[in-house]
Amino acid sequence: MDALLALHRQSRRTVVGLMSGTSLDGVDAALVHLDDSGPDLTMESEAFVHVPYPGPLQELIHKTTSSSSSIRDVTRLDARLAEAYADAVGNVLEEAGTDREALDLVGAHGQTVCHLPEPTDCAGEAVRATLQLGNSSTLATRLGVPVVGNFRAADLALGGQGAPLVPYFDHVAFTDADEPRGLLNLGGIANLTVLPAGGAPDAVRAFDTGPANMVIDALAARLFDAAMDRDGRHAAQGTPDHDLLADLLEGDFFRREPPKSTGRADFGAGYVDRLLSAAQSRGLSPEDTMATATLLTAASVYQAYAQYVRPAQSIERLIVSGGGVHNDALLRMLKDAFAPIPVESIAEHGVDPDAKEALCFAVLAHETVNGVPTNLPSVTGASARTRLGSLSVPGP
Repeated sequence: MDALLALHRQSRRTVVGLMSGTSLDGVDAALVHLDDSGPDLTMESEAFVHVPYPGPLQELIHKTTSSSSSIRDVTRLDARLAEAYADAVGNVLEEAGTDREALDLVGAHGQTVCHLPEPTDCAGEAVRATLQLGNSSTLATRLGVPVVGNFRAADLALGGQGAPLVPYFDHVAFTDADEPRGLLNLGGIANLTVLPAGGAPDAVRAFDTGPANMVIDALAARLFDAAMDRDGRHAAQGTPDHDLLADLLEGDFFRREPPKSTGRADFGAGYVDRLLSAAQSRGLSPEDTMATATLLTAASVYQAYAQYVRPAQSIERLIVSGGGVHNDALLRMLKDAFAPIPVESIAEHGVDPDAKEALCFAVLAHETVNGVPTNLPSVTGASARTRLGSLSVPGP
């Protein structure tokens, strides 16, 4: 208890943030020095690494996110992922040349295997539920460092979507006194944060807009036997089918008003099956299919902005992060859609585009220890603000 009180009283902390997202490809780890809180927060990034999952672990994760998973798989994967996260922490410390003893805290999002934010009957009671694996207590014990995990559950308990959580980071790091901004993260799923100029936390709006790399990567694997459409090369060689695109944009998720979040339940293997079937029935080439799916991401982001954001708050700049920032075809489509609003990489603002989500969970863990609420009800739909995350501590 004395150690926890000391950690709480400590203003400056060295924190590792861990993120393993819906791409299911590995763990992002960012080492950062954090001080103070809220709008006064200061952040000094020290190092970032991406640690790919070993093949057998990746296969098990894919299996566990599908209907073929077993409770034994889920239970064992919870422990196995903690070991993978411990390795990622070791790697980023080595990259930075930092000793384990200098580390104060770890924030671990965990691997989402199921996210069910809409209230549904369970044994006579309507519940919202989510499951992120990578046991925080196991990780804290392996590292000898306190770990904050399970960030989404408290918001769900208050009637929220439990997502997105990145908008708190966006608010404290990117709110500008004079310029209203959009922050777009292109991970497996695309999510948009809107920051009014000089706005307070309750003025922030954010929600998932639909698929980003999740569908594109799945199509790359099926059509080209590749992990991704590197640099958007295949999409650039194709021509989007606008009739198919219009049909896709009529999907249930796109017509649902915010607050909303999504994942593999909406845009996983079954969705890709249906998209491929529709493309084949229209005689589309693999390149045309990839171009259509890539434009789906750009068009769904702009459609969400135009329908749900612009009537109340226009933006003057769109700042993009996540793996999708490396897809030249996707970035070109976004620039075309949002013109004349400038679309630029978050790298132009001093943040590694690949590191943003890992940095976010370092910040959320830091604020959990500070006792600061970090969910945004204007974003998630929760009934109140609350502290996020469960704190696990190692033994003496």
